[in-house]
Amino acid sequence: MGYLKHPANYDKFPAVNVTEKATPATGWAHIAQQIQQNISADHSAVIAIDCYPGVNKSAIQNALSRFPAFQQALWLDADDCYQKGSALDSRLSETLTNDRVFGVMSCANLRDYLDSCAVETLNKTLASSESVVFVIGTGAALITKSDLLIYADYPRWQRQLDWRAGASNWLADNPNEDILKKYKRGFFWEWRIADRHKRELFEQFDFYIDTLTQPPVMIDNTTFHAALDACLKTPFRLNPFFDPGVWGGKWMEEVCDLPSTEKNYAWCFDGVPEENSLTLNFGENTMTIPAINLVLARPSELLGERNYARFGAEFPIRFDFLDTMSGGNLSLQVHPSTDYIQQNFGMHYTQDESYYILDAGDDASVWLGFRTGVKKQQLVAAVEEAQKTGELDVEKYVNCFPVKKHDHVLIPAGTVHCSGSNAMILEISATPYIFTFKLWDWGRVGLDQKPRPVHLNHGSMVMREERDTEWCREQLINTTTPIYESTGWRCERTGLHELEFIDTHRYWVTKEVEIATHGEFQMLNLVEGKEAIIESPDHRFAPFIVHYAETVIIPAALEHYRIRSPQQKEIAVIVANVRQAEIV
Repeated sequence: MGYLKHPANYDKFPAVNVTEKATPATGWAHIAQQIQQNISADHSAVIAIDCYPGVNKSAIQNALSRFPAFQQALWLDADDCYQKGSALDSRLSETLTNDRVFGVMSCANLRDYLDSCAVETLNKTLASSESVVFVIGTGAALITKSDLLIYADYPRWQRQLDWRAGASNWLADNPNEDILKKYKRGFFWEWRIADRHKRELFEQFDFYIDTLTQPPVMIDNTTFHAALDACLKTPFRLNPFFDPGVWGGKWMEEVCDLPSTEKNYAWCFDGVPEENSLTLNFGENTMTIPAINLVLARPSELLGERNYARFGAEFPIRFDFLDTMSGGNLSLQVHPSTDYIQQNFGMHYTQDESYYILDAGDDASVWLGFRTGVKKQQLVAAVEEAQKTGELDVEKYVNCFPVKKHDHVLIPAGTVHCSGSNAMILEISATPYIFTFKLWDWGRVGLDQKPRPVHLNHGSMVMREERDTEWCREQLINTTTPIYESTGWRCERTGLHELEFIDTHRYWVTKEVEIATHGEFQMLNLVEGKEAIIESPDHRFAPFIVHYAETVIIPAALEHYRIRSPQQKEIAVIVANVRQAEIV
């Protein structure tokens, strides 16, 4: 294929080195020993193992029960203390709705779903026991007082893989349900209440355990917080994950050095803390945690005070890849306005976005905005008819603009759009990425052989027909403005649109450039060149190497950093941050 001019060097397994001296408990024998050393010797201790939904409770019980100190232990399941079945379904009906994809963001708490009678029964059983008692499950810390509290975590991406493999949602028996409905239940409810509960425990748990890493790893509370602090002292990357899709291409397979066993690779999330994980190195020991823990536990230090005040403990910008090289068109789509997403789905802000063209074939294009003179009802009517016939002349209604490598296409919410085939997109956008209203999907079915959902009803309410050919050409395509030029580097602003809260600047560097964070987090991606070195002008962190196409997060706690071209060959880095209002 030949997309690269150098051997692939994309690092699929990045990690943060925790310099604090710590010796995690590695393997079940060591973990059991640590637990035994931290409970009383009278053999009647209560150990709570609070779990994020998805943790394999049976595996933990089976592993610990092998050791003499716990062979006679009583195990009680915290998940038995919640409402289930029709009672729970009734309570969740307004949150989950009848839609296949969209629900309403839950503002509930885990304790709201406890069954008081079941809690009382569990505690009576516990009180009558004269042996060691383990209370394991989601919300175990809510249900009973314990002598030792352990938190067992689980990443969202692994949860999604489990659902695809037939796992049920938490408190549900739905192994064969549509994966989109499982994801909806997780996104709008399960993860919301689980994250609120986990956040309350950050200062409370005695130990934190990662059971996905093999052998499993456990650290104490002090080490957990030291690890989070270590992430704030250096640029860092998240663990990327890759996924196939009906329109996927072949660029990432080569550039990211991926197995050729998949039909294609359509997506890569490598800068989405809500979904990605974060690997921590403790010398020879490694553990992985959900990256959202850093957002929830250190929001002001990570985001900056102004961003925390504006967004709360949410990471508002995401970087991801969309690969259509030798693939197909994305679905024709539109994102809701902020007002619409607030009123209908309970989200604070919407998915404004942009397409940065990392690479492109000769025939690459993007679909963007209405053709001049076309009314939105004409497109709606044509799509409704196409759903019956399977054919739609999209170019009759929507502009198709050619694009090339390093173009930047801005897509404020309400703009009809999609990438065409043979384009490699670095998508820089706001984080509420689930809220995409598909208008037309070119008559395709998903990889599950089911029709992909189309939300023409929602889309027709938010598409902006005044964003026509000339408006898009003038305001959304390559609105690049030179900012500054000096010896060895130059900077230009590439976006985003004034209606969007994200700002992006591209730095072309042959020597080095120093960039200030101004107390805000930044995200960057090396969009040209084999590698760059990120350095601290005052030696706060060790030199950090970023390779082509890798996304890096710069915490707000770092005041400034330097980007250097190691061989003094021209490289390019695109940097994104939350645009702040200018004070006159």
